[in-house]
Amino acid sequence: MSHQSIATFLTLPVELVYRILDQQSDYTIICSMRNTFTTLNLTRNKIGHVGAQQLAAGLQQTTTLTTLHLEDNNIGDVGAQHLGDGLRRNRTLTTLNLQDNNIGDVGAQHLSDALQQNTVLSTLELGSNNIGDIGAQHLGDGLRHNTTLTTLGLESNKIGVVGAQHLGDELRYNTALLELYLGDNKIGDSGAQHLAGGLRYNTVTVILSL
Repeated sequence: MSHQSIATFLTLPVELVYRILDQQSDYTIICSMRNTFTTLNLTRNKIGHVGAQQLAAGLQQTTTLTTLHLEDNNIGDVGAQHLGDGLRRNRTLTTLNLQDNNIGDVGAQHLSDALQQNTVLSTLELGSNNIGDIGAQHLGDGLRHNTTLTTLGLESNKIGVVGAQHLGDELRYNTALLELYLGDNKIGDSGAQHLAGGLRYNTVTVILSL
């Protein structure tokens, strides 16, 4: 696809753009991310970790993409690692939705490492990803050193009392997070107490959906 054809996407009806993209290779679409898209929705496309690797390469090049939806793509922890690499060098993406991708605790660690270096991402959705207490600990470490993330979704995972304690401990040091969603986990009353303890030292309003 030539540079000229990419530029004309901006003036075409969105339905026609989708038709055109349906006929393009993954590589062509990734290259187009550099200067065309602001929002890309690839929900339920079975991209796997290989597709995530290609997207991560695009994240390092794009100058316009702000929102990326990758729900239900089975990228796993390897795909999360690739996306984490892309996030470290990205300067435009503000919203990333990775719900239902089976990234687990290892994938959460990779994303946490990226959060410590990324300075633009404000919303990260990680619901339904088999993240347990260890993954929550890693994400807590990321929150301690992150200054831009305002919304973190962790609904429908496997976070228990210990994971809630780790998150609560790190909330003492984070001054950016505004919304933390923890519905449908295994936190219980004890976990809620740990979270409340962290909020005593927090300077922002945090919404906890338990």
